[in-house]
Amino acid sequence: MGVSECQNTATSAALMQLADAEIAQAVSRGNLSALAILYRRYGGAVYRLASRILGSVDEAEDLTQEVFLAFWQGQGYDPSRGTVVVFLLTLTRSRALNRLKQVKAQQQRHRQWQQNQAPNSVRIPFDNASLEELSQQVSEALTGLPDGQRRVLEMAYYDGLSQSEITKRLNLPLGTVKTRSRLGLLKLRQLLKGWIE
Repeated sequence: MGVSECQNTATSAALMQLADAEIAQAVSRGNLSALAILYRRYGGAVYRLASRILGSVDEAEDLTQEVFLAFWQGQGYDPSRGTVVVFLLTLTRSRALNRLKQVKAQQQRHRQWQQNQAPNSVRIPFDNASLEELSQQVSEALTGLPDGQRRVLEMAYYDGLSQSEITKRLNLPLGTVKTRSRLGLLKLRQLLKGWIE
């Protein structure tokens, strides 16, 4: 074991002896080992709460990473207002409920979109069936996209937001929004290949 590895091990061991608030201060100074210690201590609790609210293993894993990333980025923890674990669980609950609201809003937007597709003039039954099938295919294809790509496309096409507005809402760089949009459209094209040719 090299000198730097010994120092890192010693530093991690020293950090593990500290109280949560002191470890949180180390995290705020950019100490990744301190974040790893908090994750070992509370990652399971965050995951279980996320899983219970969201009802999905994948969503719970994704949200757990999101919560610890937010903590790493220093979003809102104030030691005078409570413990680290209470902050993490409150953040988890809040973000999980927001995700559920987004899913519900997405379903509502999809229903509205389907209703708006109702023909203004009389169509033959085959045309109506084709439109409903296409709508179903688009809906299924959207669920096949990664969460970030799907969210950007829905905000652009269902909500009518520009890329700069999406950037502000999601707190992402414009380049990330553009990339997710482009990749999402390419993936949608693949998923809908039989329908759009």
